Amino acid sequence: MEKILESQRQFFASDATKSYAFRIAQLKKLKQLLIQHQQAIMDALYADLHKGPFEAYTTEVGFNIRSIGHTLTQLKKWMQPKRYKGEIFLPFANAYVQPEPKGNVLLIGPFNYPFQLVIEPLIGAIAAGNTAIIKPSEFTPKTEAIIEKLINENFDASYLYVIKGDAKVTSELLKLRFDHIFFTGSTKVGQIVYEAAAKFLTPVTLELGGKSPTIIDETANLKVAAERIAFAKFTNAGQTCIAPDYVYVHATIKDAFLKAFQDVIQKRYLNKQTFGRIVSDRHYQRLLGLIDAKKVVFQPKPIPEERYMGPTILSQVTWQDKVMQEEIFGPILPILTFNTIDEVIQTLKGKEKPLALYLFSENKQTQKRVWSSLSFGNGAINDALMQVATSQLPFGGVGQSGFGSYHGVHSFQTFSHQKAYIKKSTKIDVPIAYPPYDEMKLKVIKKLMK
Repeated sequence: MEKILESQRQFFASDATKSYAFRIAQLKKLKQLLIQHQQAIMDALYADLHKGPFEAYTTEVGFNIRSIGHTLTQLKKWMQPKRYKGEIFLPFANAYVQPEPKGNVLLIGPFNYPFQLVIEPLIGAIAAGNTAIIKPSEFTPKTEAIIEKLINENFDASYLYVIKGDAKVTSELLKLRFDHIFFTGSTKVGQIVYEAAAKFLTPVTLELGGKSPTIIDETANLKVAAERIAFAKFTNAGQTCIAPDYVYVHATIKDAFLKAFQDVIQKRYLNKQTFGRIVSDRHYQRLLGLIDAKKVVFQPKPIPEERYMGPTILSQVTWQDKVMQEEIFGPILPILTFNTIDEVIQTLKGKEKPLALYLFSENKQTQKRVWSSLSFGNGAINDALMQVATSQLPFGGVGQSGFGSYHGVHSFQTFSHQKAYIKKSTKIDVPIAYPPYDEMKLKVIKKLMK
């Protein structure tokens, strides 16, 4: 690891990664590799998580191909220095901000979207002109292997390199000094990463998770809400950091929502052949332990040997239930009820800030009230999950759900240092700033600095 990192330091020091031509060439190469090997990538995702072709392509392979395409069209503009006029007390000067690469970065990926959530930050690291060491998740070994093959067989190790291994390998990597660390995963591991980075004052981006709420008020279109919440919850068998963790539904429409939601499940999500699988036996057993049999209103028969857990609904849930004590990260949806929106707002203000929040309501006052009162990383009104689909929006958390953001230009900015400077003419020099100082100079300065 030390030898690879040292070779990357030397390569970065040569300035080879900084040119627009180099960055564009590497992005085009990566895009072509994704296109050429898309079937092998999707096969790996099926082996690891039982992701079907449509889901694997849209949420992982195609997502990254589209992201590279967007970056290719915008990179020249992103790299340009931004010019600002000098202030009145800086006559004959202009101010600039020049994005420059941070240097040698470490990317640590998760198991839930094991391809997308490694390649997406890599796109930003390449675009910004960095070198990268990449650590995919060991919990998805087939995808880990295909990422290693794509990168290590097609890029020089002094530029990009994949290191495989378990938590011990990650711990050893974190002992090394990088210029930026990008981590996606649990809050618990995020704390470990942050602590390790602090030793070197290394900047970090932490993409974590949390219990992301979905609120449904009495004005909501329940048919649409049921479809969109089910899609967001059951994609990837619920193993999505911004999936609805639980639903807060107005008491007067709870039964109607439950019926609409179960209808959607019956119609779309009971095919075992196309439904995703839980990543490991350990995670599967953890999820089983969150289910209170007395509160189940819908549950297909689990198949532990296949790690199949179908869409499961729990009702009459309270904050004291075990399922509400941690992020679920699986296809279990607890239903809570409320009577007033103020009740929900006050409750959620007392909880950790979630990565995402969703509101289904046709009431504009309720929309405004929820959005202005609650803090969360990202979200949607009358939709769920799809805020992640646009490259224009920053994606990231707040508080315990993480910090820093990426996607599109925000990825470029995350892996860039914004170098600020001024450029001043030498043809005219205003001596007012220079000693000796007198009352007249002070009066002039006071007028200039109002």
